[in-house]
Amino acid sequence: MKVDGTLSGLSGAADRARALESRGYDAVWAGEVNQDPFLPLAIAAEVTERLAVGTSIAVAFARSPMSLAYTADDLQRHSRGRFLLGLGSQVKPHVTRRFGMPWGRPAAQLREFVSALRAIWSSWHDGTPLDFRGTYYQHTLMPRDFVPPHHDFGPPGILLAGVGESMTRLAGEVADGFICHGYTTARWIRERTLPALLAGREKTGATMDGFEVANTPFIVTGTDEEIERKLPQVRGQIAFYASTPAYRGVFDLHGWGAANEELTALSKAGRWSDMAFLVTDEMVEAFAIVAAPAELPDRVAERYSGLLTRLSFTPPASLDPDSAADLVARLRTCC
Repeated sequence: MKVDGTLSGLSGAADRARALESRGYDAVWAGEVNQDPFLPLAIAAEVTERLAVGTSIAVAFARSPMSLAYTADDLQRHSRGRFLLGLGSQVKPHVTRRFGMPWGRPAAQLREFVSALRAIWSSWHDGTPLDFRGTYYQHTLMPRDFVPPHHDFGPPGILLAGVGESMTRLAGEVADGFICHGYTTARWIRERTLPALLAGREKTGATMDGFEVANTPFIVTGTDEEIERKLPQVRGQIAFYASTPAYRGVFDLHGWGAANEELTALSKAGRWSDMAFLVTDEMVEAFAIVAAPAELPDRVAERYSGLLTRLSFTPPASLDPDSAADLVARLRTCC
């Protein structure tokens, strides 16, 4: 299993990327929460030789396929073929009210978004005339002077993120990999995610061979003090995600639908500090791995063997660089 790390902005991105590469990490991901996800990856690509760089995730509907195609092609060239484009739809309020962009039928719109990207890249790399006409996007103009400089690395791989069946099935059908939401459990991956991905792959005559399944699980590790300090944060994160109606299926699978309704009501009332108290120890156990560093690889193997190809993990601050590198090496061979 590949082991990946994360970047959290421009500050310190170069040093962190170098450190992750030196400790044996396979990739570094940057997300789109409160900072741009692409700029730190340009820095990481500049200072590393082997480390893959990817977005986990960039919000597709916050931009047009053409603008994203240019950014992704630039990063693929700059990283010498190491860029991975992770995309997600986000939810309607963020797309329409935060980004001020239109919202359609998300699975259908994302399918078209990916098709438009591939059509644009094909026009640049293969010389195919650009004539993409869809319901949500139309790209029919590509003068020669607007084609990016040629490179030999080809288009980047596309990984789609999702939770529900339709978006997951779409990823299996049109993408090169799938990024599990952090708010997921091994049971959800086994019983919902993988069957939907396989159905999508089979629709196009493909298999799961070479298809990436990535996850950033809640991992609580380190000294006893670090674990004790991190657990309340994890409870809060689980409560926050569980309050989103679109994610209710995960709680329903485990029989916790009533708690989901309570959490949604508390979030609408602005009672954020009360929400974590509804997250039981059983819920924490399902979503998080709580273990000392020495026990962590076995616990990861026990939970995720055969389910994932990539796992993002941040070592606790108490581990020195050599111990962190050893832990990463053990995680890479545990599954």
